[in-house]
Amino acid sequence: MKQRIMNIAEDPEIVFVKEIQDFGKFSLRPLDLEFDSVLIHRWVIQPYAQYWGMQEYTLMDVKSTYEAIVTTGHHKVFIGSYNNTPAFLMEFYEASKDRISDYYDVKEGDYGMHILVAPVEKRIPNFTWHVFATVLDYFFSQEVVERIVVEPDVHNEKIHKLNKKAGFCYDKEIELPEKLAALAFCKRVDYIVAKNALMTQ
Repeated sequence: MKQRIMNIAEDPEIVFVKEIQDFGKFSLRPLDLEFDSVLIHRWVIQPYAQYWGMQEYTLMDVKSTYEAIVTTGHHKVFIGSYNNTPAFLMEFYEASKDRISDYYDVKEGDYGMHILVAPVEKRIPNFTWHVFATVLDYFFSQEVVERIVVEPDVHNEKIHKLNKKAGFCYDKEIELPEKLAALAFCKRVDYIVAKNALMTQ
């Protein structure tokens, strides 16, 4: 399956595009708080989004939360699209300026991520993996990123499976205020090795 990754200049709103032969096109653009809040609210209140921790949020709660996030200056939020239809939300943040830095020895070039996929209308084989891989491709296309750190809920088996498939190495469990989390890391070389292994299967 051929893939083509590129930064796009034609549309200033789109910061990253990945085209997968015989599958489709993924793209990333910065969050538009006014336009996207309704969309995100519809996603986070779904039962499957329980680990996002916003199921009881109102639309205004969601909007206020993301307004606070994007004004930090070190935490970016993107909407990912699949064939030009919004399909996932992604957060990109500097680990050294996030609360996660209180739980491990942060290194320069550590960046964290959060991903939420939109509700499924029609199941597409390997769709979530392609979303996940698109996000990692974006991260590692940024020169400042040396390593990705994640802290999913220990009970979130679906994300653990994706993390391990992408080459994340699990380090330890940490007690966050709202959850018991699994701390895991992925270096660029880990991701490359994992992708190459998948291609030989």
